[in-house]
Amino acid sequence: MEGIKGLLLDIDGVLYVGDRPLPGAIPALKKLRSKFQVRFITNTTRKPKAKVVERLRSMGFDVHEDEVFTALEAVVDFLRRRKARAYFLLTDEAMDEVRDLVGEPPDYVVVGDAHHNFTYENLNRAFRYLMEGARLITSGKNRYFKDRDGGLSLDAGPFVRALEFASGKRARVLGKPSREFFLSAVRSMALSPHECAIVGDDIEYDVLGGMKAGLYGILVKTGKFREEDLKKGKPDLVIESIAVLPDVLS
Repeated sequence: MEGIKGLLLDIDGVLYVGDRPLPGAIPALKKLRSKFQVRFITNTTRKPKAKVVERLRSMGFDVHEDEVFTALEAVVDFLRRRKARAYFLLTDEAMDEVRDLVGEPPDYVVVGDAHHNFTYENLNRAFRYLMEGARLITSGKNRYFKDRDGGLSLDAGPFVRALEFASGKRARVLGKPSREFFLSAVRSMALSPHECAIVGDDIEYDVLGGMKAGLYGILVKTGKFREEDLKKGKPDLVIESIAVLPDVLS
C-alpha cells in the first residue's frame, strides 16, 4: 500500500459509535492529518451536513465542512443540476435542506434514512408516484448500522428494496457505493484513486465500493463489522480499529 497520499474515512463506526468516539480515534486522526490529506464520507441522511460536522466537532474531532461528503449533498446536487422535482422520504431535519426541491408531480422519489417517517402512508405515497412515472433514487442501500444503544438498526436499504420490489423499478444510488461518490471526494484532493484508501466498517458499501473505484480498501473491525463480513470480499487490509492505522501506514 505504498504511495498513499489521501484517505477517505467513513464516519459512523470508524470514528465513533453512538455518541462516543472510538478509543484512540481522536489522536489517530491527528496523526493521519500530519501525513495524509483526509476526507470524511458518509451515507447518513438523517441530518444535514452542517449538523454532521457539528456533531464530530462536539466529540473532539478536527473536521472542516469542506472535507465532508454526504450522500444527501450528492442527492441535492443531482436534482438541482437537472432542475427536477422530487418526493422525499427523509427525516424532518433533513427535509429542511430540500424543501425547495419538493414539487408535484415529482420527477423522482428520493429515499434516505427517514427514521420515524418510514410509515405505511409515506411509503405507499412513494410507491404511487413511482407507478405514475417517477424515477427512484437513493442515498444508499445500506442494510443496517450500529445504533446508539449498541444494537443494529435498519438503514434505508430495506425500504428501498421494498419500493423496488413493489414498483418493478431499480433505484439509482448516489451515495456509497456509487463510483462517482468516491471519485468526487478523491478529486477534491487533486489525487488519483490509486493514491487513496477508503477506511470503513462496512465491507460492501465502504471498502468494496471504494476498491471498485480504484482505491485501496481498509476494513476496520469496529462499528457494524461482523466476522462473517470477510466472506463477502477481500479487503487490501483488515485492522482492529482506526487507532492502529497511523502505525500501519507508517
